[in-house]
Amino acid sequence: MGAGKTDTKKGRPAGTADAKRALAVLAAFKRLYPDPRHYLKFENPFQLLVATILSAQCTDEKVNEVTAGLFGKYRGPADFASAPVEAIERDVRPTGFYRNKAKAVKGAAAAIVERYGGSVPGTMDELLTLPGVARKSANAILQHGFGIVEGVVVDTHVIRVAGRLEWTANTDPGKIEHDLVRLFDRKEWRWLPFYLKSHGRAVCKAPTPKCGDCAVAALCPSALIGPPEAPWQKAPRSAAPRRKTPRRAVRSKRSGRGERRHRNPIHRFLFSPPCDKSHPRGSF
Repeated sequence: MGAGKTDTKKGRPAGTADAKRALAVLAAFKRLYPDPRHYLKFENPFQLLVATILSAQCTDEKVNEVTAGLFGKYRGPADFASAPVEAIERDVRPTGFYRNKAKAVKGAAAAIVERYGGSVPGTMDELLTLPGVARKSANAILQHGFGIVEGVVVDTHVIRVAGRLEWTANTDPGKIEHDLVRLFDRKEWRWLPFYLKSHGRAVCKAPTPKCGDCAVAALCPSALIGPPEAPWQKAPRSAAPRRKTPRRAVRSKRSGRGERRHRNPIHRFLFSPPCDKSHPRGSF
């Protein structure tokens, strides 16, 4: 949604406090993180495609560490397509889920060589036909590989921070992207994920955000006021304490005497006098 449109999903027209608050938060992020860039290192669209596939469930730092040697060994799609998948598995193993990732990289490279003449396609529909490429990856490749902006890249940091800011009430990446493109103008789409990711890595961490260090805490509806209260710090209940009822002696059903009977069977066995001649320590 642009700044002058209506969010029909939530029924809030632009210009309300929520839309103004979102723009104010974005302006603050631009001041906090003034150097927008892509966290993955690459030199061409194909390297970005490979790095994006390897980044699933892996840190950007580890991916950059692996691709530094990987791109020196495999120069392009043809090298990946002709290499044994076992060799690629060994090279990408540090990124985790290496079997699936190696299979996806090799499959994508083979498809690029066979169907697109060795060049990464430059449209959303074509990119989505490649193994290992979903909408998030396709958006990143188009934006940073071709300069084409069709949507917003939604990763785990975007999901978390946008949800805490109440820019979306969804958890599905596709629906979150839909909410964000309705909330912000197209000119903000490319670097919006960078700002949310940078803030998510620095301050709005999972599972506990550092709200005391957050520059936009006053604009965040989910901001915590101080750390969560420990159980032993909670104020006592206002209700009057329960009156302690004194115990009464439990009369023995056998003897009728007013002696105390042990409720624990073990104690009864150890401490009660024998009352049944058929058992050396009494009867249970």
